Amino acid sequence: MAEKVVVAMSGGVDSSVAALLLQQEGYDVVGVTMKLYSLDHVDLPANYQGCCTVDDVEDARAVCRRLGIPHYVLNVQREFQTFVIDYFVAEYQKGRTPHPCIACNDKIKFNFLMTRATALNAEYVATGHYAIRECSPQGWVLKKAVDQGKDQSYVLFGMGQQELAHTLIPVGAYSKDDIRQMALDAGFANADKPDSQDICFIPLGDYRSFLKEQIATKGGDIVDTAGTVLGQHQGIEFFTVGQRRRLGISGGEPLYVLRLDPETNRVVVGPEDALYSDQMWVSRVNYTLGPSPVEPVDVGVKIRYKSEEAAARLYPREDGALVRFEQPQRAVTPGQAAVFYQGEVLLGGGIIEADIPKDAVL
Repeated sequence: MAEKVVVAMSGGVDSSVAALLLQQEGYDVVGVTMKLYSLDHVDLPANYQGCCTVDDVEDARAVCRRLGIPHYVLNVQREFQTFVIDYFVAEYQKGRTPHPCIACNDKIKFNFLMTRATALNAEYVATGHYAIRECSPQGWVLKKAVDQGKDQSYVLFGMGQQELAHTLIPVGAYSKDDIRQMALDAGFANADKPDSQDICFIPLGDYRSFLKEQIATKGGDIVDTAGTVLGQHQGIEFFTVGQRRRLGISGGEPLYVLRLDPETNRVVVGPEDALYSDQMWVSRVNYTLGPSPVEPVDVGVKIRYKSEEAAARLYPREDGALVRFEQPQRAVTPGQAAVFYQGEVLLGGGIIEADIPKDAVL
C-alpha cells in the first residue's frame, strides 16, 4: 500500500509540481490548502502577486482535479493570527524586525499541518520549498536547493529530526525553469503564475499601515549616540536597524538607525560606519541534527534571507550561540534569523538579539 503524503498547496506552481512529483514517485497524495488569512476586506490590484485569495484556492483545486487526487481546505486563521500575526506585531513593538515566514513554517506547516496529516493517516507532509532533505550517517540533514537563486533553506532552520523524518521537499532538486516546464507539460493552468512577492497578510507591502491598524503606537525621541535629541518619531515600530530614509531628520551627514530601545522608546541614529558589528548573540538556536556542536566551528552565516553568507566562527552555548565574523557585518538586526551553514548543509539557526550576554563575551 502506497504511503500517504499531505501536500501543502498554496495555488502556486512550486507546491503544484511537488504534488505531481510525489504522485509520480508512487505516493498516495492528498492536496491541502490552508486558509491563513482573509483578504476579503482588501482592494487588491489586478496584477496582485500574493497568495491566500479565492483564486489561489481554485488554482490548487484545479491541479488536484487534474492529478485525480483529493483536495481539502483547512481554515487555520485562528492559529495563524496567534502564532504569526500576533508574533509579528509584538516583535515590532519590542523594537525588533521579525521574519513571519519562519514563524509560519515552524508553527503552522510543520506543527499544525503535521498534526492534521496524522489525523488523515498520512506519513508525510510535503511543501514546495526549494531545499533538499537527505539522509546522512548522523541523521536527516537539510541542504541548499540546486537552484541557489531560489534556495529557501534559510526559512526552514527550525526543523529537527522529527520534522525532517516526516517531511518531503521534492522541488529542491530542480531549477525554477525545470519546475515551470514540468507544470506546462502536465497541463497546469498555473504554470506561468508569478511567484508571491509580499507577506500574505500584508498584501500591498505597507507594513507600517498594517501596524497602525493593529496597535496604538507611542511617539518618542530620535537621538544620536550621545543622547542628543535630533527629532521625534511616531513609534519605534516603524523603524528597523540600518534604515536611512523616512527618519524625519534633515540636514547634516546621512544618519542611519543604529538601535531601537523599547524601554525608553528612543530611536538611536548615527553614521553608517557605526552599523558594522564583528560579533552577535543568537538565541533560541536549533540544530537540525539535534545536539549542538561540542567545540567552536567555522560556518557561513546568513543574517537575513537575501544576504550573502559571511564567514564566521560559531561558539555554541547552552542558552544560545556567540558568532564572531571574519569581517564586520552591516546592520545586524535584532529579531531576524541567523542561519548557519557548512558548505551546502544547514547546520542550524536562531534569532539575533540586540545585546550579547556579559558572560558570553570572548
